Formats: sequence, C-alpha cells, structure tokens
Amino acid sequence: MLKTRFTELFGVTHPIVQGGMQWVGTAELVSAVANAGALGFLTALTQPTPEALVKEIARCRQMTDQPFGVNLTILPSIKPPPYPEYRRAIIESGIRVVETAGYKPQEHVVEFKAHGVKVIHKCTAVRHALSAQRMGVDAISIDGFECAGHPGEDDIPGLILIPAAADQLSIPIIASGGFADGRGLVAALALGADGINMGTRFCATKEAPIHEHFKQAMVANDERATDLIFRHYKNTARVARNAISQQVLAIERAGRPFEEVAELVRGVRGREGLLSGELDHGIWSAGMVQGLIHDVPTVKELVERIVRDAERLIRARLMKSIEGG
Repeated sequence: MLKTRFTELFGVTHPIVQGGMQWVGTAELVSAVANAGALGFLTALTQPTPEALVKEIARCRQMTDQPFGVNLTILPSIKPPPYPEYRRAIIESGIRVVETAGYKPQEHVVEFKAHGVKVIHKCTAVRHALSAQRMGVDAISIDGFECAGHPGEDDIPGLILIPAAADQLSIPIIASGGFADGRGLVAALALGADGINMGTRFCATKEAPIHEHFKQAMVANDERATDLIFRHYKNTARVARNAISQQVLAIERAGRPFEEVAELVRGVRGREGLLSGELDHGIWSAGMVQGLIHDVPTVKELVERIVRDAERLIRARLMKSIEGG
C-alpha cells in the first residue's frame, strides 16, 4: 500500500484524487471513487442550487461510507452564483474536505478552515500555490499544461511544474494533468508530489455520468486530439477537438470578441452534448492524457490497476538498483 502525506492527512487508502468536474462530479462517480479507496469530489456548481447540493451530498452518502469532498470553483462573473450559500450548504452538510479553485478564494478558505474543513486548492503556477499556502490551505493540486480545463497562461508542463512546486511548498502536493496509470503515479511521487489528480481518465469509466460516445471517443483519440481555446481572451482552456472547438479557434484567429463565441461555448450546450452523445454539440473538456486511455473500466478496476502497477514498478526498479549496486 502506498502511504503518503496526502493519504495520512485526508484519511484515504490510495494517493489518487478525482477532482471536481462540471457536469461529471455527481454522486454516481464520486461514491465509486470513494468506495475504491481514492478521494472524489462532488462538483458544487453542477447542482443548480445550494439546496440541490445538499440533496446530492446526502445521495452520495447513501452510496458510500468512505470520505469524499466537494469542489467549489470561484469564477469571475457579472452575475455570480450564490457562493456563500453553496459554502454554507457544504459546511452544514458536514463535509470535511473541499477542493477550491479559481478566483480569489480567501474568503471561502477562511470560512471553511474556521469550521474544521480541510482545503485543497487547485493552482496552475507555483506563485499561486505559495499564495494559497500562506492563506492556510492544507494541500495544493498543481495543474500542468497537459491538463483538461484551464491550464493557466504560463504553459509549464508537469515535468517542470511539479518539482518546482515541491521545491518551495511545505504542504502536500497533488499532481494534476496527464495522469492515467501506475507509471504516472510513480513519476509524480518521484517528482515530489504526494498523489495524483485525474479528471479525463475518470470520465472514461463505467460510472461516469456521461454518454458512452464520449467515453469511446477518449479511447479512440490520441494525445493530439485537444484544442486550446480562449487564448486570445487570456483565459486558455484545453478541450477535446471537435467541430465547435475548431469554429471557436477560427473566430479567435479573426480577432473577433468573446461575444461571438459565447453561444457556442455555453455550459448548458456542453451538458446537452454529454447527455445526448452528440460529440459536436458543444465543447467538452479533455486532456492530452487521452493518448493513454485504452479502455473503459469500472472505477474500482482502474484504481486497483493503477496502484498495483505502481507498486510493481517501484519494486522492480528498486530490485534492479539493489542488484546493480
């Protein structure tokens, strides 16, 4: 069994995290991750109201007696969701670990910590991770350029970003972006991380609440099958390449304003596609790790395989080192 600062602090069996994913982080997936001994996160803003989040937390508890958390992503917006109400729903539901991400989380971190909630903050840069550490978070999830979703604007891949963060941080680090198997877990530990975060890989599992067409697309796609959209607007996002992402890039190349892509990238449109199975209905997040996805197992099968392969790889390399020395 692989024990790290992360597993000890958060009370989970394996150093593997399923981060919050919009439309995907629901009770079906999160409970399966928890039952497999990893740490899963419900995605707060997938639920339309704080009251709906309370019900989803309760539903997840009916499916697992293992630890799980809630992701709260704070995004700048003209009409933001009622973040304090979502925060209150999380606290009053007795959730003990939260994954925060996004814009100016301090207010939320302070309140969570005041109620004994452990906080993992997602960052895409060492400077942001150091700021979050000073803020009092318990762990950092550091996202390399390979990741799905928003990789930041620095374009630093995990091979550099993870050890750079490990050199400067004193709290546990979860490596995110490009992880799918035991090799990645061993590499992350060697680079100074205390565990790995997987999003795209968990989407290609039996329990993920998305249409089978998307799961099979991830199996068929290779590492080149993503697009970086919104670069022109300084809000880069990595998504699976499809007709919509290509249309967005054409609009960006023409120097046209965000308003001209807004309808194409609406979250509701993306959700409709995930449910209907229409790959070109909207944009959908996927990382370069698609090139390492070759099947659609259950969550339990996936987690057990990763841990087994990691332990085997560690033993094999250690034995070779001993024999060679």
